[in-house]
Amino acid sequence: MLQTNQTVFVLVDVQGKLAQIVNESKELHDNLEKLIRGLQVLDIPILWLEQYPDGLGPTTESLSNLLEKQQPIAKMTFSAMGNEEFVKQLNELGRKQVLIAGIETHICVYMTAADLVKQGYEVEVVVDAVTSRTEANKMIGLQKMKHLGVSGTCVETALYELLGEAGTDEFKQVLKVIK
Repeated sequence: MLQTNQTVFVLVDVQGKLAQIVNESKELHDNLEKLIRGLQVLDIPILWLEQYPDGLGPTTESLSNLLEKQQPIAKMTFSAMGNEEFVKQLNELGRKQVLIAGIETHICVYMTAADLVKQGYEVEVVVDAVTSRTEANKMIGLQKMKHLGVSGTCVETALYELLGEAGTDEFKQVLKVIK
């Protein structure tokens, strides 16, 4: 069960032209926007990654606008765990539950999740907020993560799990985001 004081969200590489040509790009962006807005209501820390931004370009504007108070972590390794700055920021948070989403499911999302699991993190992949260029590649990435013990979740389940109850101010704000 996700807990607000133990969860961190890792946004993986939703950048440039690739973010526009991946399978179900519009759904990906819609779901990531809802997830980020909901997590911000709940004060869940977000670690924002960009793979080789000089080559792939910046994060999609609709997402970077939501994260304007922070800077992305540029990386060259496919797994974020190979990036010193990412590991430093993750360790400073002191949290053990990682929600992960972004692109591409079968490369950077999978490799980051795999390395997080090896380091003892409880990892959940947001299935409706990840994609690859093809549906088959997405499914391969999800299958490989499941085999490693990574749980699947969706935007609404993750947010409601973190909320825990209805009737609060946070619930009302998150409800507006989801609808």
